Amino acid sequence: MATAKKAPAKKAAPAKKVAPVKKVAPAKTAAPAKKVAVKAPAKKAAPAKKAAPAKKVIVKKAPAKKRTANAAFMRALTPSAALAAIVGVGPLPRTEVVKQLWTYIKKNKLQDAVNKRMINADAKLKEVFGKMQVSMFEMAGLIGKHLK
Repeated sequence: MATAKKAPAKKAAPAKKVAPVKKVAPAKTAAPAKKVAVKAPAKKAAPAKKAAPAKKVIVKKAPAKKRTANAAFMRALTPSAALAAIVGVGPLPRTEVVKQLWTYIKKNKLQDAVNKRMINADAKLKEVFGKMQVSMFEMAGLIGKHLK
């Protein structure tokens, strides 16, 4: 027997890279239909009650602090001689001086009949105000000059 020479083996070509194949899940098959017991129709439920409105929560605040008077208004001041003829000689707080002036004005009917905001000065008030007619708003400013 004669032996044949084998041809030299060829080098195998490098293998091509193949993208991995995605596995596909097998399709689900429908399960055989189950027999469902037929139920009697359910009774209708009573209509739902409306929710009661939420109660307002009242938060009690701490009692307000009593307002204290400004010390500058309560400081006793000495009136000038012209002002002392109307309100008195002793030292008085500015608020009390204004009250005394209004008492004098009302008592002597010095408030203008047509325009109640205007004060008609008599001889004593003319010394304090410096003019015959003064607005009630400028009165407080004018008496400041007569207090020390």
